[in-house]
Formats: sequence, structure tokens, C-alpha cells
Amino acid sequence: MGELFSGEVLVHYGFAHLLTNGAEEPGMPDAARRGQRNGLAGAAVAHQVYLVTGLHTGSVVFTVAWLPAEPPLDDEWDEVVEVSLDVAETMAAIRSFDDWHPLTLPATGPHRVRYSAAGFEAGRQVDTARPGPDRYLLQLWPAPPAPDRIVRQTSANAAYWHDVAWKN
Repeated sequence: MGELFSGEVLVHYGFAHLLTNGAEEPGMPDAARRGQRNGLAGAAVAHQVYLVTGLHTGSVVFTVAWLPAEPPLDDEWDEVVEVSLDVAETMAAIRSFDDWHPLTLPATGPHRVRYSAAGFEAGRQVDTARPGPDRYLLQLWPAPPAPDRIVRQTSANAAYWHDVAWKN
């Protein structure tokens, strides 16, 4: 299937959502991260993933890809986390406040989501830009549920968010 979306996503307050449950409202950050170790991709609310960005306000480049199996880990990404997601509907979206980018996923059911960031710390340092220095890759593939995990962490900003999740 490959790439489902590539473009700029407007962010405010440093977050976006992957929604796979139609028009339902996104969960709140604390609920999305409850019980997780990673703080960058919160998947504790069913059928959605809360995504933290380094940039506070502006736009970031997002790519969303669907793969038939787990992809190899790419060294170009500074921060990498994984979560499980039960995809409720094939009509999905990347959403942040009033910004909405529709996606069509090839399958429903249990998936693994890998959220990778490059320039996450630089985005935090800039705070506001269009586009920001940070960029993101969201990869989904069919997989049974598994605990979330921090695959790679290199920045103080990512460590902060992982700590927020751990204390939640």
C-alpha cells in the first residue's frame, strides 16, 4: 500500500492525532498516555493515537505509511516509539484542532504504529515556525497487541514527555 499521506500538518500546543474512529473527538493527553512508558504516542484511548510534536505552533511535515509487515528501523530518526492500535474504520484522519487530513487505511483490526521524529529537540527550541525543523513518520502494519515501547530516545524534550507518561 505504501504512503497514505505526506504534507504539512498545522500544530498548536505541540500535538496532533491519528483518528480511526470516524468523527469522534480525540482523547485528552493524560487519558491517551495512561499506563504507558512512552510519552510521544499515546494510544490508551481506543482507536486513536495522540502524537506529540517538538514544535509548539506552526506546521510540521508528516508522512503516514501503511505496510504489510513490520518495517526495518531507519537510523535517520532521532526519536522512535511504538504503540498498538485497534483500527476501527478504514476511513481515518490526521487531525489537529481545525486541520484535518483524511486517510484510507487498507484494513481494520489490530495494528502496530511506529512514530518516528527527526529534529524533535530543534522543534522545541524554535517553538513557532512554518514549517518547523522537525518532521515525523507514522508507520502502521497489522500486528497483535503489544505493550508500548521506547525504541530510541536522544533528546531532553523526548525524555521529558516519556517521564510525563510514566508518572501519569
